[in-house]
Amino acid sequence: MEPQNKTSASEFILLGLSEKPEHEPVLFSLFLCMYVVTAVGNLLIILAISSDSHLHTPMYFFLANLSLVDFCLATNTIPKMLVNIQTRNKSISYPCCLTQMYFFHFFGIMDSVLIAVMAYDRFVAICHPLHYATIMNPRLCGLLVGGPWVYSCFISLTHILLMARLVFCGNNELPHYFCDLTPLLRLSCTDTTVNKIFVLIVAGMVIATPFVCILASYARIIIAIMKVPSAGGRKKAFSTCSSHLSVVVLFYGTTIGVYLCPSSVRTAVKEKASAVMYTAVTPMLNPFIYSLRNRDLKGALRKFINRKISASS
Repeated sequence: MEPQNKTSASEFILLGLSEKPEHEPVLFSLFLCMYVVTAVGNLLIILAISSDSHLHTPMYFFLANLSLVDFCLATNTIPKMLVNIQTRNKSISYPCCLTQMYFFHFFGIMDSVLIAVMAYDRFVAICHPLHYATIMNPRLCGLLVGGPWVYSCFISLTHILLMARLVFCGNNELPHYFCDLTPLLRLSCTDTTVNKIFVLIVAGMVIATPFVCILASYARIIIAIMKVPSAGGRKKAFSTCSSHLSVVVLFYGTTIGVYLCPSSVRTAVKEKASAVMYTAVTPMLNPFIYSLRNRDLKGALRKFINRKISASS
């Protein structure tokens, strides 16, 4: 009997956002629309930036990478949930679960670091405008984007290796719509102390540290803006930061609540609601946030769409 008790689960059951069947058609329609908007919006931004030479600057280079990461983050979680609702089959195999978890953490970490990198870019542009081109040179921009890709790969792989050592021998029902780390740890029937310690360490490195750096950058930015003599100059400087600040509030407001708040105040409902914010809502809103108040990007999007319409006609 002992070997049988230690046999790990071969699959998990994703209970989804709601366990009531009557809610599933509404959830399917809502998340399908959200995913289509996310995919179209982020891909349009990538294509518009890549096709317009005037936007080949560090700020738009980082924005294109953020749009790519947001698209991949949403693609990693939402399509699987839509398939589960449509087929009424909520199971996911153990290898697929670990794979989904790997890419979720990979793109989630990338999101966090890229948002911090964009804050640094705004800091240099506003606080050191005369040296901006020298500081934000192509080599540094490449390191600021390439470094997080390598870093995210290492951290995510470590998460998966630590998870692979655990045994799941009891309940295999996961109260979530994708394979997230925290709900999975609750299902394990082996000691998860090492995993929980690593989660806290990583949360400090990829959530708390970038967030503190962002706050420090914007503290310097605000001081610099207040020294601008003209009201028009201050307004223009604030407008260049407002879009990024909106993304900071959306992303970190939810991730901090999930990974840095005490487990005693977290519930499955709160975790799912927060996960929806940073895997579906934020990637969907980012294209609107960055394009609606950006004249250059709106112009590039119009030119790109007009070229495609002219070519097709």
